[in-house]
This record gives sequence, C-alpha cells and structure tokens, in this order.
Amino acid sequence: MKRIIIGCSILLVVAFSSYMIFRNPKKELEVNSMTGRIIAKNEKQFSIQDEDDIIYTFKNESVNATIGDKVLLNYLGVLNKNKELQENKIVDYQITEITTTKVNENDLFAAFYEKATNKLKTLSLEEKIGQLFLVRYDEAKAQEIINNYKISGFVFFEKDFKNKTAENVKTMINNVQASSKIGLLTSVDEEGGKIIRISSNPNLVTSPFKSSSTLYDEGGLSLIKQDTIAKSGILKNLGLNLNLAPVVDVSTDPNAYMYERTLKKDTNLTADYAKTVIEASKNTGVSYTLKHFPGYGNNTDTHIASATDTRSYDDILKNDLPPFKSGIEAGAEAVLVSHNIVSSLDSTNPASLSTSTHNLLRNQLKFTGVIITDDLDMGATKSITNKYTKALLAGNDLVIVTEYDSAINEIKESINKNTISEALVDNVALKVLAWKYYKGLIIDNEK
Repeated sequence: MKRIIIGCSILLVVAFSSYMIFRNPKKELEVNSMTGRIIAKNEKQFSIQDEDDIIYTFKNESVNATIGDKVLLNYLGVLNKNKELQENKIVDYQITEITTTKVNENDLFAAFYEKATNKLKTLSLEEKIGQLFLVRYDEAKAQEIINNYKISGFVFFEKDFKNKTAENVKTMINNVQASSKIGLLTSVDEEGGKIIRISSNPNLVTSPFKSSSTLYDEGGLSLIKQDTIAKSGILKNLGLNLNLAPVVDVSTDPNAYMYERTLKKDTNLTADYAKTVIEASKNTGVSYTLKHFPGYGNNTDTHIASATDTRSYDDILKNDLPPFKSGIEAGAEAVLVSHNIVSSLDSTNPASLSTSTHNLLRNQLKFTGVIITDDLDMGATKSITNKYTKALLAGNDLVIVTEYDSAINEIKESINKNTISEALVDNVALKVLAWKYYKGLIIDNEK
C-alpha cells in the first residue's frame, strides 16, 4: 500500500511538473513589446495596428495616448492574434516618432511605398478617404461620383456592358479614367460559368467564359491557364484592370449556393487551381482576387441574408485555407473576404468585419496585399450599424459599396468624432496607392 501511495505521489509530481513546463508561467509573466498606431479608442478599450497591419484590441486601463499616436506598448504574456480582445495586462507605454513609410521588405508592394508616401502627402483627407472605396458603377452618375467622392475605382456589372461594342466599353472606361486625378481600379466579376459580366455580351466575347469546373474537366490545369491568359487579354483590351476572381472556395454539396462557382474538387486540387490562375495572370495587366476568405463552404447566399458557418477551426485550417495559401504564395495581390459569420473565428461579426479573421490572413498566411470586402450593402451586412467604419477597423484596405455617399460620409463623421484616426485612413490609403504604383495606374507627372 505504501509503495502504491509513493508511486502515485511521484506520478502527481511528474504530471504537475509537465503541466508547469507546458504552461510555462514564465512566459505569462514575461514583458513583451510592440510598436503600432492607435487607430481607435474609447473609455473601455483601444485598438492598435502594428507594422505588419495586424490589429489588436486591449482593455483601456491606463493608456492615455490619443487616436493617431504611434506608441511603444509593453505588456505581459503572449498576444493571441486570433482573438478580438486581448487579455494581456499593459505594463507601460511611450509615444514614439510617427513615420508613414512602411519598412516590411517582404511586402508585395515594398518597392513602391516611397512613391506612395510622397503621393499621399499631396492628397486631401477627402481624396485619401476616396481611395478606400470601390463603388458599383452608375453610368448616369459616374462623373459626379469621381468629382465629388474621389473614389478608388468602379465595379462593373453585366448591365454596364449590355449591347455595347468593344469601342463603346473602351470609351466608357477611358472617360472615367480621364476624369480621375489618380488612376482608377476598373473591376469586374468575370469568373466564368454562372457569373459572367463581359462575356454575357457576344459583341465582346464570342462565347461566354466557361466555369472553372468545366475547364478542368475538359483540359485540366493547362486549359485553365490558357483561359486565364485569354480572359486577361480581353479584359485589358477593354480597359478593365482587376478581376474579382477566382473563386477558390472548397464546396462539396451540389445543393450549396457556392458549389457551381467552385472547382468542385478537394482542397489540394483547388490549391493547384489557385496557384495556376495567379501565376498565369502575372504580367497580363490584370490583377486577380482570391475569394471568398476564409472559405465559403456550403453556406447560404449572403446577398440575401446573414449566414453562419459552424465548422471547427481545425476544419477550416485543413480544408479551406490551403487554396488561399497557395494563391498568396504565387503572388496574389488581392483577397476578398466574405460576409459569412465563421463562428470558430468570430461568433459575433461577419468575416468581412472581423479583426481575428483579417489577422489570420495577415499573420498565418503572411498576406501583404490588399484585402477587399464583399459589397457591404448586401443583405448579410446591410443593416449593421457603422459597418463601413467597422470594415476599416477590422483590417480591410478596400471596401466595395453600392451606397457610396453613405459610406464616405460615415468615414468622415467617424474621423470627426474621433472614433477612428486619420492615421488609419493614411495607412490604408498608402497600401492602395502602393498597389496602384505596382500596377502602373499612377504616373508621377499626372494632372
């Protein structure tokens, strides 16, 4: 009996020691530091964006820095990039010198931040805010939208090409480009198959572009590469420089909303597809956009109403992220985020408005390009209060909107009320401008 008690005691000591080593209480008491800019602050909490564009929110215990200040923050323990609110205790902080130019050499647009910084200094606040928005094209109001709101670009839909000739389309796009002080992003959802914009018009394309699944079944990745190059040539010729495709979601249910728009294959083949499209699109003059992060799955249509994804975090990591990772490693310049509420990442906010979702993209997938929301005036997000402000605070760089006047006025009001900082707008606009230099849309001697 005595031997059993002694043996149990030894096991308990070993188990406790192992727990203490695994738990590593020293790390919990260790003081760590970060440098970032205060982008939002109220009586209860504040948000800080670090130099890798990752956003952290802390309880506001004793930080008296104001919105826009760049601070060196010392805190206890290790941060959790996938949590909306950090529980770490703030030890102290100090306000540091503010610099705008990014220094991350691994950033996709690193070579263009100096030019972008110089350009940013010449812009008014109104012009900087405008660079954050991609607006649904309205032919009757296009010139007015550019003149009054200084937007970053337009999203064109099927109706905008209906019955037009190639020359009509070129004139339409040339006119808006000529009216803008800064080169416009001219974007379209030309996925192929179910979602076609320009190729719905036989005057522009002989026959509609095929879906990714049809192309794959007919000729594998080789045919998808050829299709991407051909499609890009047609888009560029018309004056379109951004394709809001490919869909790299993995969907397995034929009855699911997104299924017909996907490759209809497993995550590994979808990852190969993402890599193929991004690599084929390079040097074509048209940028492509991986969507819909963090993976649409078998969820319902967010154009109509909110949808909740209840899958586990591990399931999403294993099945949904590999195609995005593959596309990012191939040089993807843009990723579009869905409006699904992904409960394992953030049970409160749609992915498009979730800081933890954006931090996953920035941190785990090492994405340094432009993050774009799906249209925030869709059914899933239409009724959310201050959704445009929340989109910036979540970590988006470009916000797609239909109600552009409401969106831009909300951002102005949020700055006036000190809800967000002008410095946040500067930081986001800087990335968009760097992307436009990268794409050749800005010429330094432009008007």
